[in-house]
Amino acid sequence: MSTTSTKTPQAIRGTQDIFGADAEAFAHVVETFERIRKLYRFRRAEMPVFEDTAVFSRSIGETTDVVSKEMYSFDDRGGDPLTLRPEFTAGIARAYLTNGWKQFAPVKIATHGPLFRYERPQKGRYRQFHQIDAELIGSAEPLADVELLVMADQLLKELGIADGVTLQLNTLGDVASRDAWRAALIEYFRGHKAELSEDSQDRLERNPLRILDSKDARDKVFVADAPKIDDFLSAEAQDFFGAVTAGLDAASVAYERAPSLVRGLDYYRHTAFEFVTTRLGAQGTVLGGGRYDGLMESLGGPATPAVGWAAGIERLAMLVADAGTLAEAPLTVVLAVEDDAALAYAQKVITALRFQGLDAEMVATGSARKRFDKAVKMGARVLVSFGVKDGQPVANLRAAEPTAEYLAVEQVLQSVHP
Repeated sequence: MSTTSTKTPQAIRGTQDIFGADAEAFAHVVETFERIRKLYRFRRAEMPVFEDTAVFSRSIGETTDVVSKEMYSFDDRGGDPLTLRPEFTAGIARAYLTNGWKQFAPVKIATHGPLFRYERPQKGRYRQFHQIDAELIGSAEPLADVELLVMADQLLKELGIADGVTLQLNTLGDVASRDAWRAALIEYFRGHKAELSEDSQDRLERNPLRILDSKDARDKVFVADAPKIDDFLSAEAQDFFGAVTAGLDAASVAYERAPSLVRGLDYYRHTAFEFVTTRLGAQGTVLGGGRYDGLMESLGGPATPAVGWAAGIERLAMLVADAGTLAEAPLTVVLAVEDDAALAYAQKVITALRFQGLDAEMVATGSARKRFDKAVKMGARVLVSFGVKDGQPVANLRAAEPTAEYLAVEQVLQSVHP
């Protein structure tokens, strides 16, 4: 007689099951983001997990690694090409155009959730990962850039992870500035083409700005002497960047100028930024973004100024865990049911406690002595034991001193009767 063993399916590579302390850190990031976005009056939006593939190929760029190598794309049963979202901005831009959100412009939008990219899993990076995202659409003013940067800075500070994180800031100029800089970069790098990495040789004509942030040692030799954006900035672009830095100074947000920080796609304008740290290895960006005034046009909409940022929740949660600032709150109330005849009364009480905003646990299995001992070991601020006296369920309130929690539990007991 033979038996067939059933093998348990394993998690897909690049995904994760989040539980315990990791899940608490993850939730803390989201809860803090939700609280901060309300302070800045950003409106919550929920976006589809999949979109028409064109939403991403036209906005992110057909030649980028994300589109050419990393997207999860498929044809649905109707034959329509769909893609699991690899980022939020393109979908938000599509929604802005198709749902008439222009009527709210300038509109502040915040969201969070899972994203999908087929890339090599590494520390803090997964094939299904999660981001928080904030976008300000319809404002061409540098004040919008400042507001988003101050918001990001406050988020990191309130998460307790700002130490060792640096804001790197650059300008890409306006269209004329960027075009002149791009032409100068092409001319410069052509003179060194044979000595560049294969990737940079490929980028030279179509996306020369990407060479500036290459990690390849062969490219870094030439990047140091490459033309700088500051030599090509128009007066208007200089004024815009000056207003951004002045706003950050006024808000006491520290930053470093990073002239090699770029965005390769043509729809990016003016401000580009990243908050970086050395605490996560080589991939040190924890939050990044910039102004993308040309994106709406790539999706067939009118020219619309916009700026935004995104941050990986997993990476922020890792920093929160490393900082040790997130400790599990001690239990407030524990109920020890020493006699089953008092169980219904205890159930009424614990329900009332939770509705009053007090966290509570109940111990009602095992012998009476073991129940009480187990409740004591749980270390709650307040312990309530339930028994029977003269045939009636009774509750005994125990605490070292009459704290606010003790008084709150006492008030509940006075209002709930067996």
